[in-house]
Amino acid sequence: MPVKVFERILDLFEAEGINTLFGIPDPNFVHMFHLAEERGWNVIAPHHEESAGFMAEAVSRMTGRPAVCIGTLGPGVANLAGAMMCAKVENSPVVFLGGQRARITEQRVRRGRIQFVSQAALFEPSVKYCASIEYADQTDEIIREGLRKALSGTPGPVYIEYPSQVIQQELEVPPALPPRSYRLVDQTAGPDRIAEAVRYIGAAERPILLVGHGVHTTRAGASVKALADLMACPVIQTSGGTSYIEGLEDRTFPYGFSAAAIDAVVTSDLCLAIGTELGEPVHYGKGRHWVANEADRRWILVEQDPQAIGVNRAVDVPLVGDLRAVVPQLVEALKDTPRSPAPGLDGWIQQDAAQLAELAETAPSGMSPVHPARLIVEATKVFPREGIMVRDGGATTIFGWTYSQAKPHDVMWNQNFGHLGTGLPYAIGASVAEGRRRPLMLITGDSSFQFHIAELETAARLNLPLVCVVAVDYAWGLEVGVYKRTFGQGSLETGTHWSTRTRLDKVAEGFGCYGEYVETDEEIGPAIKRAYASGRPGVIHVAVDPKANSEEMPSYDEFRTWYAEGTQ
Repeated sequence: MPVKVFERILDLFEAEGINTLFGIPDPNFVHMFHLAEERGWNVIAPHHEESAGFMAEAVSRMTGRPAVCIGTLGPGVANLAGAMMCAKVENSPVVFLGGQRARITEQRVRRGRIQFVSQAALFEPSVKYCASIEYADQTDEIIREGLRKALSGTPGPVYIEYPSQVIQQELEVPPALPPRSYRLVDQTAGPDRIAEAVRYIGAAERPILLVGHGVHTTRAGASVKALADLMACPVIQTSGGTSYIEGLEDRTFPYGFSAAAIDAVVTSDLCLAIGTELGEPVHYGKGRHWVANEADRRWILVEQDPQAIGVNRAVDVPLVGDLRAVVPQLVEALKDTPRSPAPGLDGWIQQDAAQLAELAETAPSGMSPVHPARLIVEATKVFPREGIMVRDGGATTIFGWTYSQAKPHDVMWNQNFGHLGTGLPYAIGASVAEGRRRPLMLITGDSSFQFHIAELETAARLNLPLVCVVAVDYAWGLEVGVYKRTFGQGSLETGTHWSTRTRLDKVAEGFGCYGEYVETDEEIGPAIKRAYASGRPGVIHVAVDPKANSEEMPSYDEFRTWYAEGTQ
């Protein structure tokens, strides 16, 4: 039987395992929304298209598959722009669909056309692929090319639009093909390269695994765990790869923020890097902590994009392929020759545990407003073990890197692009992706939280098990610190402060959520527990000390070694 274009688009997405759609419906898309819901898809309408894009990105991270977000023509598509750029920098394969007026409107010689702009040309630099379905029989080739481009090489977003005259046209087409029929899937590395990598691993005395954001977004934790067990070595997290792999929590150390991580890096003679671009946050794998022992250290890099090999540093063994396929190759090749534990591993485990315990003990307490370090300690001590951690904010995130007592298996945050306001949409998207079962904790700053605070209604409508712990200093805390360092204490801090009358717990109640106000250390944990027990999304407004928040950020000098170049 013939199918309409919007039906065929859903068929093609379903062939990729996609079953979730974010966007605000309008005439271009109501047919698709209606049919998707009839088919049992998750169809989520937030309050802003940028939020929809962030929610879709979170779904992609939690499923290891592409995700879909829709914007209506003109202003709706314009609202997608920020999420599009974010997905590009975060390497997230999000398919952005845009509506458009019929092409006859574009071709008219007219002024003053309503809700019209030439969209594709505006977005082309921000995506890996940009196209328009001009004719119904282009639907398969363009959607498949978009998915192919989104998932090949370094993953990233694509933008596809269709003029309104196309959506209802009919097609005579066979059933949708599986992905392996039109794009490369499960690409493995060559056996010669695998054998070479195994020789290097066998010869190393002090190997390390450097694990990045890609391990989480490809859902490859189990195979990386098997590899780490065979190598019996420490796991070093990049600042983007902060999800802890189950079973490796005790020997996973954050690069630059853990003394054990620094020592393991400095003394290593082999680094096997997985799911990381070797970017600024790890000093490109050649600066700062990597300088020592550089001459004796060998590098193995698992990388999907062949054009990325050797860009940031020289690599001894490139393993080009999908890490979901390459890591199992390494596991298979090493399974009969497991290594003895790396020298120093037990000591580093003890050192890291002691550092974490000392931070919990020494974080300033007894203050009102609360010290932000103590907020992190108290909040993360009651983080549900099976939960999803979401981070947002500037100063709040920096405190979180150092003081967090939790080791979550799923962490959501916007590391590469640094886009504030992603936290609440990420939390909603992550919860939708995993079936709204696992508890979520968003730890954020007040300024960041207010970017998309309207999505509290979305969380309440979906009845998500989410608690938002908001550090409130009524300021852009990170920027206040920049003013103080630049111009000295007592300087003007232009544009960084806002009304101290705002009560975010009351705002939450207005959206139908649970709200609670906290201003002492001992109230934080019980308030979070009450929020989870309420059965509603919760917001805990925690008053934090503005001076500490802007002046006492931990490890800030380390942070500046990779962030400050060209910015301050």
